[in-house]
Amino acid sequence: MSAKLNLNQRAAALCQALIADADELGIGVLANSYGTRLIDCGIATTGGLRAGARLAEICLAGLGSVEFLPSAVEFNTGPAVMVMTDHPVAACMASQYAGWQIAVEKFFAMGSGPMRAAAAKEALFDKIGCTEKAAVAVGILESRKLPPDNVCQQLSAACGVAPQNLTLLVAPTASLAGSVQVVARSVETALHKLFGLGFDLQRVVSGWGTAPLPPASPDDLTAIGRTNDAILYGGEVTLWVRGDDASLEAIGPRIPSGASHDYGQPFSVIFEKYHRDFYKIDPHLFSPAVITLANLDTGRTFRFGHTLPRVIHESFDIRQIA
Repeated sequence: MSAKLNLNQRAAALCQALIADADELGIGVLANSYGTRLIDCGIATTGGLRAGARLAEICLAGLGSVEFLPSAVEFNTGPAVMVMTDHPVAACMASQYAGWQIAVEKFFAMGSGPMRAAAAKEALFDKIGCTEKAAVAVGILESRKLPPDNVCQQLSAACGVAPQNLTLLVAPTASLAGSVQVVARSVETALHKLFGLGFDLQRVVSGWGTAPLPPASPDDLTAIGRTNDAILYGGEVTLWVRGDDASLEAIGPRIPSGASHDYGQPFSVIFEKYHRDFYKIDPHLFSPAVITLANLDTGRTFRFGHTLPRVIHESFDIRQIA
C-alpha cells in the first residue's frame, strides 16, 4: 500500500469533519477517562441516513463513496445503498471488513475500520499487506453499548497508539446509521469471497455495488437478518479487473451467494438453523446475489448469479396499504 494512502490518518480527518457536523447529523461525541474519543452514531442518539453514509465512508478510510439511489423495481423497498471505490483492497479488505472480534469480559463488538490495518491481528494481512504504523487509529464498532475504558485501552495498545489518539465510532445494527454502514459492504463481501476462493485481489482495479436498504428493525437480531438479506439476495456488484478471461469464467459461478447450499431462505431462518453461530453457516453464502466481472484488458464482461426478490419481500416485511 502506498504511504500516501495512510488509512487511519484519512479516517481521522473525516472524523474531525463528522464531529463538526454532530448536531446536524444527530450523533454524540464524548471522551472516556483516558481521552479516547467515542462517537455515538445510534445508541443514545438518533443518527440517520447521512450519518450512516459518512460512517460507512470512514469505515472505508475515505477511499470510497457511499450514496443513496432508488432500489430496483422488483424489490420495491425504497432506497438502496450504493458504494464505489478505486482502491478496493485497501478500502474494503484492510479497512471496511469486520474482521476483528472484540470480546472483553461482558463487552462484545464486531470491529472494522482502519484500526485493523494498524493492529494487523488478522491472518489476511499476511497476504494483502496494507498494514501501517499509525500515529492515530480509527475504528468502527457494531455494538449496542459504548466500549468501557478497559476495552479502549486494549484496542489502543493493539494499534500501537496512545488512548487519546484512538477514535471509536459505535452504532447498533438496528439503528439507521448502523444499517446503512452494514449494507454499504456489498463490494467488500464480493472481495472477501474472491479472497476465500484464492483469487488474486491485486487484479481488481475498481468496485461498485448496490443493495436495498432494509426498513426499520425493532431489534438488532432482526436487523442482522435484514441487512444480510439485503446483500445476499439483493446485492449487485461490478468489479473491474485485469488479466485473462478464462480464469474469470471459471471462478465466476462460485462467487455469488447462490453458490451456497444455504442459499434461498431468509438469513434469520438460516441463523436459527445453526443455533445463532455465524461460523457454522456455509461461508460461501456471504457474498452479493449478483457479481459482474468487467475485464479491462480484453473488454469482455461476465455476469453471474441472480437476485431473489421473494426473500427480500419476506425478510423486509413491508406492508403494502392500498
